Amino acid sequence: MIRINQYRTHVCGEISENDIGKEVRVAGWVESIRDHGGVQFVDLRDHYGVVQLVIHNEALLNNVTRESTITASGIVILRDEDTINPKINTGTVEVKVETLTVLGKALSNLPFEVGSSRETKEDVRLKYRYLDLRNPQVHNNIVLRSKVISFLRQTMTELGFLEIQTPILSASSPEGARDYLIPSRRHQGKFYALPQAPQIFKQLLMVSGFDRYFQIAPCFRDEDARADRSPGEFYQLDFEMAFATQEDVFAVAEEVLSKTFAQFSDKEVSKPPFVRIPYAESMLKYGTDKPDLRNPLEIIDISDLFVETDFKPFKGKTVRAINVPDCVSQPKSFFESMLKFAESIGMKGLGYISVTADNEYKGPINKYLSEEDRAELIRRSGLKPGCVIFFIADDRETAPKLAGQIRTELGRRLNLIDENSYKMCFIVDFPMYEIDEETGNYAFTHNPFSMPQGGMDALQNKRPDEVLAYQYDIVCNGVELSSGAVRNHDIEIMKKAFEIAGYTEEDIQSKFTSLYHAFQYGAPPHAGMAPGVDRMIMLLTGEENIREVIAFPMNSNAQDVLMGAPNEVTEQQLREVHIKLRK
Repeated sequence: MIRINQYRTHVCGEISENDIGKEVRVAGWVESIRDHGGVQFVDLRDHYGVVQLVIHNEALLNNVTRESTITASGIVILRDEDTINPKINTGTVEVKVETLTVLGKALSNLPFEVGSSRETKEDVRLKYRYLDLRNPQVHNNIVLRSKVISFLRQTMTELGFLEIQTPILSASSPEGARDYLIPSRRHQGKFYALPQAPQIFKQLLMVSGFDRYFQIAPCFRDEDARADRSPGEFYQLDFEMAFATQEDVFAVAEEVLSKTFAQFSDKEVSKPPFVRIPYAESMLKYGTDKPDLRNPLEIIDISDLFVETDFKPFKGKTVRAINVPDCVSQPKSFFESMLKFAESIGMKGLGYISVTADNEYKGPINKYLSEEDRAELIRRSGLKPGCVIFFIADDRETAPKLAGQIRTELGRRLNLIDENSYKMCFIVDFPMYEIDEETGNYAFTHNPFSMPQGGMDALQNKRPDEVLAYQYDIVCNGVELSSGAVRNHDIEIMKKAFEIAGYTEEDIQSKFTSLYHAFQYGAPPHAGMAPGVDRMIMLLTGEENIREVIAFPMNSNAQDVLMGAPNEVTEQQLREVHIKLRK
C-alpha cells in the first residue's frame, strides 16, 4: 500500500495481530492523549485508520499537542482484554512506543474539536476546512466521492465512451443561468465565460465524428445556494451519443446509475428499466416533476365533482385529493399540525373526510358530496374504512404544487417513506413551450436545442403549448439527478422552433454561431444527458447538504472563506483587463 520510508513502515489502520512482536513505525495526527497514572495512551490517526500508542516514557510527549503530526516506532503488542476496542480495526493491538518525533506541531487551542466538527458553525468549519476534513465522517465522504468518480469513469469506458475534455474559457451564453465572466486582457471590452455546461461543445463533438463522449465536467453558474445546489461550481457525468434515440440514452443511464448505486450502497436500487412517467402524469399524481416514488401516496383530480358545488372554496377551482389508508386513527393533534403546515405553504385550509370502521363519512366537506360523488371518490381513490382523504383546491397552476407538498409532508409524518431504497424514474414528454408571464409570448420550457416530438409537422400543425419535446429528467428519491434531451440537429426544424419562441434566424446565427454553422455540414442525430455527481454522492451518503460532499465548497453566500474569495485585486490588475470600478 505504501513505500517504507523514514516516517512509516505501516499505515495506522493496517496494524493487526499478525504484527504482534514486530517493530513498526507509524505516522499520523494525534487524535487524543490520555494519562493513566504514568502511562500515556495516544490515538494516532492517518488516512487509513487509527492505532493506539502506549508510552511509558513521559518525556516522549513533551511539546506534543492534539492534531500535531508525529512519527513513532515501537513493538506491536496485544492489548489487555479489558482495553480491547471493537469499534476500530486495530482494536486488539497497540504499539509500545520506543521513539517519537514531532513532525508538525499544532497550536494548543484548536478552533473546534475535530471529532465533533460537524456541530460547529459552517463558516468556522470552512475557514479551517483542513481540520474539518480530518473528521472521519467528512473525510470518508470525500473518499467515497473519489471512488464513485473512478467507478463512473471505468463504467463509461467499458461502455465504449471516450473521455474528452472541453474548454473552461468559452463564450457567454444567452440562455440559462447567470454566467461567470472573465475579462480579456488582449481583447479590450470583451469577455470569456466559464461554461454553465459543456452543452454546445459536446454537440460539436458529435458533429465532428466522435460516437460516444463523456467527461466528469465542471459546470459554473452564478446561482444562489440551496441544500442540493452548491453556488459557483458543480460536477456532472456529462455524456452524448451520436445516431442515438431517447431509449439509447436511457439504456446507458440505467446501467451506469443502477450499477453505481448498487456498488456503493446496501440499499435496494431500482433495476432497469426505470419507470417512465410523462410530465403531465407526474404533475397530476405527485404534484411535482421530481417525484419521490418511495412515498406510496398518489394524488387524484376531482375538480369535476365540484363544478356545481355550493362549497365556495372549491367552486370553479382545480381540486386535488390524496387518500391516506389507515389514517383515521391518528390523534387530533396530527390533523391540527397538518393544517398548520398547509397554512405555512399558503393554503387557506386543509379539508378532509375520514371513513370510520362502520363506513361512516365524517368531515365538513362530506355534506357537499352526493351519494354519486362518494361512489366516484371510492372508484378513483380506493376510499374504504380507515382512510382519510385530504382535499387541496386552488387555481390551475398552484393546486398541483400544493398537493405535491401535502403528499410529501403526509408521507414524512406518517413514516411512509421507504428509507432503505433508491427508487429511480425518468420524467419524459416535457412541454416544448410555455407562456412567458412577463411578455405573454411563447418561450422554451427547457433546453431550446431539444428535438420536438413530431418534428417539423408538430411545429407547423399544433398549437405551441401542445408540442412535446424529447426532453427528460432522471429523478431518484425526489432528487433531480439529471436532465437531458434528444438534440435538434436539423437546421430547418431549429429555425422553426426558435421562430415560435420569438427568435429570428439572425438571432440564432449571432447567439449560437458555432451550432448554426456546424449543423449545415452534416450533423448526426444525437442525444445525451448529464447526471449530477454531487447529488449522487449526497444520496449515497445520506447527507442533506451538498457542501458535505465537496472537499472545498463555498458557503451559502457564495464565499470561499478559506481562500478569502471573492477578494479585491490591485489597480494594476484591473488596468490590465481594461476595467474601471464604479464607486
